[in-house]
Amino acid sequence: MLARLIALFILLISLSGCSEPLYTNIDNTKLQSLMAQGVPVYDIRRPEEWQKSGVIKDSRLLTFVDKRGKTPSSFLPTFSKQIGKNDPVILICRSGNRSSILANHLMEKMGYTTVYNVENGIIPWIREKQPLQKP
Repeated sequence: MLARLIALFILLISLSGCSEPLYTNIDNTKLQSLMAQGVPVYDIRRPEEWQKSGVIKDSRLLTFVDKRGKTPSSFLPTFSKQIGKNDPVILICRSGNRSSILANHLMEKMGYTTVYNVENGIIPWIREKQPLQKP
């Protein structure tokens, strides 16, 4: 019994460290609103993904990870040249996983202040039949 209570206590303590991310998750409605305000959208998928589904008009295409899961050495220098640390930016990928990893890194490790992650990626955009264009 005591061992179970200790295990439960440890679990609760470890879960209490879980907090909301520093970046902001957004849906398609907020995405459209921010785009209308001129906030740039970075589609961080791979070129074959852009070709397969299309891309959101005016989104900037910059691959975050290759097929092997590696970030190209040019990614962060290129991104940093294009987006200042205090400039708002929207990140989108296929399902929101890669973009959330990048959003977290930009906020926690690189000092970016306003990063938006399209929470479920481009999948809902496609499902809602929102406009896409070929890259």
